[in-house]
Amino acid sequence: MWGGTPADLCTSNSWYGCERNAGASGNYINPIMSARLRTVNSFSFTYGRVEVKAQLPKGDWIWPAIWLLPTDQQYGTWPASGEIDIMESRGNDASCSAGGNDKFASTLHWGPAWDQNRYDLTHAEYKHTESLADSFHIYGLLWTPDRIMTYIDTEDNVVLDVDTSSQSFWEKGGFKTDNPWVGESNNAPFNRDFYLILNVAVGGTNSYFPDGQCGKTWTNTDSRSANTFWNTNGVWYPTWKYPATN
Repeated sequence: MWGGTPADLCTSNSWYGCERNAGASGNYINPIMSARLRTVNSFSFTYGRVEVKAQLPKGDWIWPAIWLLPTDQQYGTWPASGEIDIMESRGNDASCSAGGNDKFASTLHWGPAWDQNRYDLTHAEYKHTESLADSFHIYGLLWTPDRIMTYIDTEDNVVLDVDTSSQSFWEKGGFKTDNPWVGESNNAPFNRDFYLILNVAVGGTNSYFPDGQCGKTWTNTDSRSANTFWNTNGVWYPTWKYPATN
């Protein structure tokens, strides 16, 4: 049961059944304490405008994001019920080939199953003239029945623009399986309530930080990747610039 709702928490593989045993796994308990704010129990909405004023973090392998998930798994588990990523970035230096703190991406995730996620058709990247960690910027979303658009600072600075008026996501994806959005409007699964998430993660093994790039000290296939990551903190921790100066 993969998902982001409260009911999924202890059965999602992301949470190890809500229990982590370092002795049994041979891996350290996650060594970095971070934060996540979400409105799943307090606020959700369908259509509208979101603006978040934020200064992104600076430092290798830091992973900030502003995004939305469906309040209910109306069309099934991820990504069948959708995901809206307003901003997703990396804290690494701008020289990092995978992307650094002068760049962010906006993405819609959707598809009938996890291995048929067609995010590549609804993904755009923005590169700023300087580090996004040097000052505050507005990260915006305009969501209507006919359009999903993200922008930075002003609505004129469009990052991702997806027209949902003339073609359904089912047609856009060219899928050959059962349609979870049959009988729904063209913009399904993005026609139900979503809630907000603001979080900062670090590292990971899902290839957001690709192996062999930017001086990465661990690999995604290493069964002890968390240990390797922490044991090499002398390489990456000095790049973390705290406190923020602005």
